[in-house]
Amino acid sequence: MISSPNYEKQNEMFEWMKAVPYEVLRHERLYNAEELYGSYEPSDDKATDRASFAKCYDSRVYQHFVEQGKLSTHINESVARTVHDHSIHTALIEFLKAHDPKRCIGIMGGHAILRSDPIYALIAKLSQRLTESGFFMVTGGGPGAMEATHLGAWMAGRTEAELQDAVNLLATTAPSYKDWKWLSSALEVMRRYPQTEYVSLGIPTWLYGQEPATPLATHIAKYFVNSIREDTILSIAFGGIIYTPGSAGTLQEIFQNAVQNHYLSFGFASPMVFLGKGYWTEDVPAYSLIQYLIRKGIYKNLLLTLTDDIREIEHVLKDFQKTIPD
Repeated sequence: MISSPNYEKQNEMFEWMKAVPYEVLRHERLYNAEELYGSYEPSDDKATDRASFAKCYDSRVYQHFVEQGKLSTHINESVARTVHDHSIHTALIEFLKAHDPKRCIGIMGGHAILRSDPIYALIAKLSQRLTESGFFMVTGGGPGAMEATHLGAWMAGRTEAELQDAVNLLATTAPSYKDWKWLSSALEVMRRYPQTEYVSLGIPTWLYGQEPATPLATHIAKYFVNSIREDTILSIAFGGIIYTPGSAGTLQEIFQNAVQNHYLSFGFASPMVFLGKGYWTEDVPAYSLIQYLIRKGIYKNLLLTLTDDIREIEHVLKDFQKTIPD
């Protein structure tokens, strides 16, 4: 029998879960742009636009997250977040039943890459080609290289000119995710070029809520706990991971992925592809370091590629599909 004090605590917890601004039990449903941003109404007046953005679901959840503490010590809030993230995990499992993880390709890179940077357009083109080839893309679901990936997947099946038009619209309207028309311009691309045939998966987190989740991902698994989110991205990209220029977060993902492949955590190693020879051997020589560690015997089983050619990346990933275990 539940004692009266315990009953009161449980009842208080249930009431808390009903009052939080996020849906705790999601019943096997991932997020999408409509749910996160559906109430947002873009405006040419900056103050009006920002006020509308502040009222959307994603903004309200982030504000609550910050107010309660990113590492909340409130038991009711901690339980609510845990149940929410478990619901997202369950929904992701259902998603992967319909989308083979062996065809899942991750693209990692800097969130601060500008839409006007040539690497942004290159990532979008690569993602478009891979999506059209039957892969589906996964990223951390934010701006920069992540958004470029989902833009490419969204524009799959369209012409090179149409993709370039979409890139130009984004680059001229709001080059940085810090620009106030960043979200509205992405929604404009989706309106101008609607699609229902291809999917891509974004896995963002409210821990980095200041970096908005891209609406261009058709399916969004947004977590509170970043460590679960990071591990999930690396764990489900069985088809390989592409590393584009980035900083601290991207470096963390490189070495975390290297450990996973070294130990054959899922029974095999997946390709680790580095896009940008100069960047990964000179500017940030992570590729050179990994090669050195392989020679020293510290790493084993790693399948490495270093290139500037997106066609080579496509060939590497397609060839790996011929050898990937069932």
